[in-house]
Amino acid sequence: MGLDAAFWIMAVIGVVAALSVVFLRNVFRAALALVLCFITVAGLYITLSADFLAAVQILVYVGAISVLIILAIMMTRDVQQGSPSNKMKFPVFVIVAVLLGIMIYTVTTTPWAISDEAPLTPTTVPLAQNLFSESGFILPVEIAAMLLLAAILGAIVIAREKDK
Repeated sequence: MGLDAAFWIMAVIGVVAALSVVFLRNVFRAALALVLCFITVAGLYITLSADFLAAVQILVYVGAISVLIILAIMMTRDVQQGSPSNKMKFPVFVIVAVLLGIMIYTVTTTPWAISDEAPLTPTTVPLAQNLFSESGFILPVEIAAMLLLAAILGAIVIAREKDK
């Protein structure tokens, strides 16, 4: 009963946070609502016993993507409000309604088979062994981290030059 209640509480908070991202006019507050949405998705993964996905969600989305978005917003001086209202609201609403209908139809008509058996082997061990072994992908991961750091430092330098 406890996990079900936690799941539904986090689901409601996640939906409210996602709607806040769409409807808030302040871009910074919308980014903070996006962070809350990412955190609730990680919580949903935990209630579904997908701990690895929850850790990846926290590390990648909350830790990296959200920080990058907030940094980009803070580096942009002229962005105080979201995009102004435009003429595409009705066509976008129609497209979203059609896609929502397709998703609801797919979810309700799919026979969801639930297995009572646990997986035989953990799937994260081979992934970690391949990622962090000598012949794995540790060098490309480190190079990507250095590129992101260089991009952030470059953005700071460009923003500082505009101050002078």
